[in-house]
Amino acid sequence: MARWDPNARERLERAALELFVRQGYDRTTVAEIAERAGLAKSTFFRHFADKREVLSGGDALARLLTGAVAATPPGAGPRQAAEAALAAVGAQAFTAERHGAVRERQQVVAANPELTERELLKREALAAALTAALRERGTPDPAAGLTAELTLLALRGALARWAARPGQDFTALALAELTALCEAAAAL
Repeated sequence: MARWDPNARERLERAALELFVRQGYDRTTVAEIAERAGLAKSTFFRHFADKREVLSGGDALARLLTGAVAATPPGAGPRQAAEAALAAVGAQAFTAERHGAVRERQQVVAANPELTERELLKREALAAALTAALRERGTPDPAAGLTAELTLLALRGALARWAARPGQDFTALALAELTALCEAAAAL
């Protein structure tokens, strides 16, 4: 087994998704995931706390979102920071090459209440991280929290549309979702 392979995390994620799709989440063990990835079971636990975490992507999405917000030019407002965050996610996480895997992941999560619950908790953590990043760049409350929530709503809506039909540009979908949400909020 390749114990120190730098791709261990990605191999484990890919192996888990393949097994979850093929035999179901509940019937897949950590040992099977590690074996399929060509790694030791202990390697799995160096990267993930449990089987549920293998689908969560860790903190990668939070880092993408908050990093893009922090990198937004100083004079830009919260809307521009949200747009930058969505563009970063589109460029790095929801690419055409990852479409099939993202779609399979969504199907696995939707079929398992335990994973759906985990998604909701992850979303709350993302909202908190994004709100904090917006505050750090000077966006006051309640605008920071509202911007974070609208960004995540746009992300979720775009992801559903993007996963349903291959060939669409995720960033364009996300920015269109954000525009529609901002218009709806302004109409309140």
